[in-house]
Amino acid sequence: MRQGKYPFVIGFLFLPVTLYSIFVIAPYAQAFQLAFTNWRGIGAPEFIGFENFQRLFNDTAFWKAVQHHGIILLALPLITIVIALFFAFMLNVGGGSKGGQRVGVRGSAFYRVVFFFPQVLAVAIIAVLFQMVYRPDESGLINGVLTKIGLDPIYFMINPSLALWSIIGVLVWQGVGFYVVLFSAGMASIPTEIYEAAEIDGATRVTLFFRVTLPLLWDTLQVAWVYLGIAAFDCFAIVAVLSIDSGGPDGATTVLAMEIYRNAFTYGRAGYASAMGVALFFLTITFAALTLRVSKRESIEY
Repeated sequence: MRQGKYPFVIGFLFLPVTLYSIFVIAPYAQAFQLAFTNWRGIGAPEFIGFENFQRLFNDTAFWKAVQHHGIILLALPLITIVIALFFAFMLNVGGGSKGGQRVGVRGSAFYRVVFFFPQVLAVAIIAVLFQMVYRPDESGLINGVLTKIGLDPIYFMINPSLALWSIIGVLVWQGVGFYVVLFSAGMASIPTEIYEAAEIDGATRVTLFFRVTLPLLWDTLQVAWVYLGIAAFDCFAIVAVLSIDSGGPDGATTVLAMEIYRNAFTYGRAGYASAMGVALFFLTITFAALTLRVSKRESIEY
């Protein structure tokens, strides 16, 4: 029996590992290789060593994109997790105890569907929807209301000071529903007896949240923070469709994926774009590793 185990496992994993190697590992390896060349997308690439990486350090567009990722990395996970935690708590625990079970607020089943709805929409559709929401004239959803009540319109995507935060707002709106479901699943695994014991000791809803729910949900929060951090490095579609001039105005919303696309397909600098891709790869891996390391806590068993 033990002798036949390894051939079975190898045979079971052979096809998926092969496909993963062809369509994921091989393109990554090719990108690393091209990052050391001056390839323009056609012809034979010429090896130039670390010139592309040296050029990155003096590229203002690259550093502006990195700065924008830093802002998104701070704002997106924090805002999304806070909102999703609040909604998940209210939908699962906020209604009190009924029949010995913790229940959510009235209508929680309907609210779950509403919150999750953005997840079923394609990213491009969400960006087009928010083009209508952010329109600077009275035909826009927000500015139409502001105009009706006599207030000046807000130029969301035109004002460089607001454009990036407007992008972050779309990312938060898109992601909250998924994390409501994720946190709800985590809260469902917390035994009701723990909440009952805390209530007997006089715990309020706020105390239940900070002293019971949050500590027991820490592993799920850690995963959510990593996912949202990766999403902060992967917001190309929203920026490409929603922003002015693909990363404008004046580069106020540009991100690394946009600069990679621009260098590869507009300027014909595929080798330099690959170097940016390698930098993005290491930034993402570093963020995930640091987040898991810094947020590591001893597991609570219950």
